[in-house]
Amino acid sequence: MGFADQRFNVNLSILFTELPLLERPAAAAAAGFTAVELWWPWVDSPVPERSGLDALKRAIEDAGVRLTGLNFYAGQLPGPDRGALSLPGEESERFRANIDVAADFAASLGCTALNALYGNRVEGVDPAEQDALALENLALAARAADRIGAILLIEALNKPESPLYPLVSAPAAVEVVDKVNEATGLDNARFLMDLYHLSMNGEDLPGVIERFAPKTGHVQIADNPGRGAPGTGSLPLEDLLDRLKKAGYDGWVGLEYKPGDRPSAEAFAWLSR
Repeated sequence: MGFADQRFNVNLSILFTELPLLERPAAAAAAGFTAVELWWPWVDSPVPERSGLDALKRAIEDAGVRLTGLNFYAGQLPGPDRGALSLPGEESERFRANIDVAADFAASLGCTALNALYGNRVEGVDPAEQDALALENLALAARAADRIGAILLIEALNKPESPLYPLVSAPAAVEVVDKVNEATGLDNARFLMDLYHLSMNGEDLPGVIERFAPKTGHVQIADNPGRGAPGTGSLPLEDLLDRLKKAGYDGWVGLEYKPGDRPSAEAFAWLSR
């Protein structure tokens, strides 16, 4: 096995960002990809104008690529925010306003995976209060995902880059997955296993794969250190993806790495190797 046996999709929120958003799907297709994923593109607007949604839908369809993953509204990303759903007040309300908008947009393109970033801890707010709000909002998101035949993804980030984010280990994220499934009875919440974030946390990646592959709904990769393309750091990504296949994961692997100082189209040479 190896890289050649994987199904890779490219994250258009971190790659091809030298191009306007509407030109990125075609650029991904020209680079040989058949599928793409996105963070929520309208960082200031959980409910963007219909014209903006329609234009992005057309760009994806015209490029002939499939949208396989989409984030719910998560605040300023990239930036200081790491999600909105556990933040009391206006941000939580913005997340709720976005749920059906994101789900309907995903459904219009046949996208069956929606990622809900948990959000940072807020100074002066009881963490238990944030966790209760998060569970409430994640249950709403899971029901919306179920309505369109999709899974809900819950992601662990890394503590050095996201010190206020509470889900900074695979077990912490999977615990939330289990709580959401218990709350809804839908069993459509899954773990988003990002090997870069988990490696930054110093986790035993083979152990994480062995333990949590059955609860994994999506995988993302970048090398470490540097969050660059495979081969720019020291992570044994080919071996780790082999382990995932042997553990039964046969879904998409999202390329969520920085292209460095090269144009994004040149950041995939490792694939031909």
